[in-house]
Formats: sequence, C-alpha cells, structure tokens
Amino acid sequence: MSPITTPNAPALEHTPETAGNSRGVPLDVVPLKHWTRWILSAIAIFLVAQLIWTFFTNEQWRWNIFAEYFFDPAVLRGLWLTLWLTGASAVIGFVLGALLALARLSGSPLLSSFAWSFTWFFRSVPLIVQLVIWYNLGYLFPTLGLGWPFTYDFWIVEFDPVRLISSTVAAILGLSLHQAAYSAEIIRGGLLSVDQGQLEAAKALGIPRGRRFFRIVLPQAARAILPNAFNEVIGLLKGTSVAFIVALPELFYTVQVIYNRNSQVIPLLLVAAVWYTIFTTILSIGQYYLERYYARGTARELPPTPLQRVRRSIGRLRGGRQTPPPAQTPESVIAAINAEQR
Repeated sequence: MSPITTPNAPALEHTPETAGNSRGVPLDVVPLKHWTRWILSAIAIFLVAQLIWTFFTNEQWRWNIFAEYFFDPAVLRGLWLTLWLTGASAVIGFVLGALLALARLSGSPLLSSFAWSFTWFFRSVPLIVQLVIWYNLGYLFPTLGLGWPFTYDFWIVEFDPVRLISSTVAAILGLSLHQAAYSAEIIRGGLLSVDQGQLEAAKALGIPRGRRFFRIVLPQAARAILPNAFNEVIGLLKGTSVAFIVALPELFYTVQVIYNRNSQVIPLLLVAAVWYTIFTTILSIGQYYLERYYARGTARELPPTPLQRVRRSIGRLRGGRQTPPPAQTPESVIAAINAEQR
C-alpha cells in the first residue's frame, strides 16, 4: 500500500490550539469564567466558615460535656441497639420486600392484589402509629394462637400478646413491615428497568428461569435498586429514633433520658447527631463502592474513587502546571497515518 500524500490527507479539525495558526504553534487556551459558580462557592465557604467559627467561640456548645458523654457506656449501649434494630429491620424488610415485588409482578391476580394492598396500607400509616399499634396489640387481641379458623378457640397453641410483643419486638415488627412496603416498590422498579428484549433473547436460547433471573436480570436491576435501597437503609438508621415512643432505649431515647436529668440538652443531642452522622457516612461510602462495582460494563472507564482523586490532585500540585501537548501539523498527521499503514 502506498503512503498517503498531502492531497489525499483528511482535513484537520480546527481545535483551540490550531485555529488561526497555520504553523501549528500552540496557543494559550483561556478558560471560561464562571462568575455565578464563583459567587455561590464564595457564599458557601463563608457560611461554612461562620459555622466553624461558632463552634470555637460559642460556649453554649459545651464541648467538654460532649466529650464526657460521647463514649459513655449508656450511649454506646443505645448506639448498639440502634445498629441492631437497623440491621435486623433492613434484612427482614428487604427479604419481605423482594417477595412482595415478585408477587406484584406475578401473573396471579390474587398475589398481585395482596402485594399491592400490603404496600398501600403500610405506606399509608405513619411509622410511629404502627409502632404504637404493635406495642398495644394486647388491647385488641387479649389472646392469640392457632386453632379452628374464624374462631377464637386456640386449641393448638395460645399465647399472651402483652408478654410476647415487648418493646423490642414491636419496634422490629413496625420497622420491618414499614421498610418492606417501600423496598417492594424499589425492587419492582429495578426489575422493570431491565430491557425486556434481553429476557426474550434468554428465553429463546433456552436459559432456565432461575439462571435468567440471577445472571441476567438481577445484576442489571442492581444498578437501579442500590441507590434507593441505601437511601432507605440510611433513613431506617435515623428512623429507629421513633422507637422512643415504646420506651426502647436506643440512641435517641438514651440521650433524652440523660439530658432530662442534667439539663445539658444541646451537648447530648450533638452526641446523637455525630454518631448518626458517622454511620450514615459509612453507609454512603459503601453505597459509592457498590454502585461503582455494578457500573462495570455501562461505562468505558469507571469514575475515580475519592482516594484516586486526592492522589491525582497531590500529583498535580507536586508536578506544577502541565504544559499542553504540541499541536499537530498536516505533516505530522500524514507521517502518523503512513506509519500505521506500514
């Protein structure tokens, strides 16, 4: 194959470096000035600086009280109960929500109607009302058990709801069922986001139903499910604070008891706020890396992690301002094309 000559060479695109410069000498690129962005950034920096200034100048924060109770054994026990309630309710809620989502998508009108009714009811009733109902279930049913249907003759097994449903059980029931209603819609939306053409192709290839779901549908649906699912878990972590209504000594209830005794309201509330913030941040980091993992195959290059961005920024600061690459001339383009063809 003969080398490409100048008349047959492709036309060069005009770039900011070569436009108006026939000799290919690189020109200085003037960046756009985003005045609105700079003004808003300055306002944000001012507000943050003002808040940090109050932390060091306002004695009413009482950081000594905050430090005294931050690792207090009672606070740590309340924190552990909060995390335990979050984990148990999230697992039960998402497992039940997955079953409800599959029932909603099933071809059975009965199962679909039941799943829709469950979701409608538990999304309609406020969470705090559900907790109170479960905690006071004994007023509605003095006895519960198994026996003849449509009767109160529990001849197989019988128990007292007042003793069985403690404040912990009532909190788990309320949080789990409330979470299941929202999880069902999140999972259903994620499953519906998968292209139906892929399912039809998998059926045509004779791939079994279970393998189609776990190897084709679920990995693609996870990209749509994960962000909303983590939002729900984070909301559940903070939603455990409503368990104070049934006198369950989780984190918020514990700090309430303490500041009702010593009247140090702000420092104790700050203790709870910082602990909530720490574990919310941990969940947010986990969400980022899981979303990045399931983004493989949807982008040519995965976005850099925060640590990689920090390393790149440090590298730029150490290396100084990088000079732009030299502009390409027609002769250099022709030489490169000829070298590839050879």
